[in-house]
Amino acid sequence: MSGPYDAGLAAAQEALIRAMTAGGAMPEGFDAEAVRAAAHGILLKRAGEVARAWPALAGSYGASWTKAFAAWAAERPTQGSLRDGWDFARAHDVLEPDAARELALAETRWTYDGASPPRPRKAALRRVPGGVAVQVRGRVRAIGRNPARRSPHRAG
Repeated sequence: MSGPYDAGLAAAQEALIRAMTAGGAMPEGFDAEAVRAAAHGILLKRAGEVARAWPALAGSYGASWTKAFAAWAAERPTQGSLRDGWDFARAHDVLEPDAARELALAETRWTYDGASPPRPRKAALRRVPGGVAVQVRGRVRAIGRNPARRSPHRAG
């Protein structure tokens, strides 16, 4: 059983979701402060999920990770933690070596055009800080040294 009320309710729910997850306009009839608080909570949750999927990327921002990610994500609908982190990393020209390596390794394993879901690659070769990453049949190997990891016996 459907009617104009159902269509109106569906439209209001869609507008509410857009307001909370993608920076959409505030729908009429909702408490703006409550919607903003819910939207903020969703952004914090997204930042935590992306940090778990992309630990080097999040770690490179230190204590400012949540704020930096939330500012970037506020106007973007979620695509899931893998894609959100990937898109965030690609949106920033300069990444610390560990984060750049993490991105390069992901791009060695998967093909991702920024619009469609990532798909596994059959084979790939990518530069990573300090060497190259090779992927064949789902196995990724980094060859070379990771410049972010230093021997405890090295000075500096």
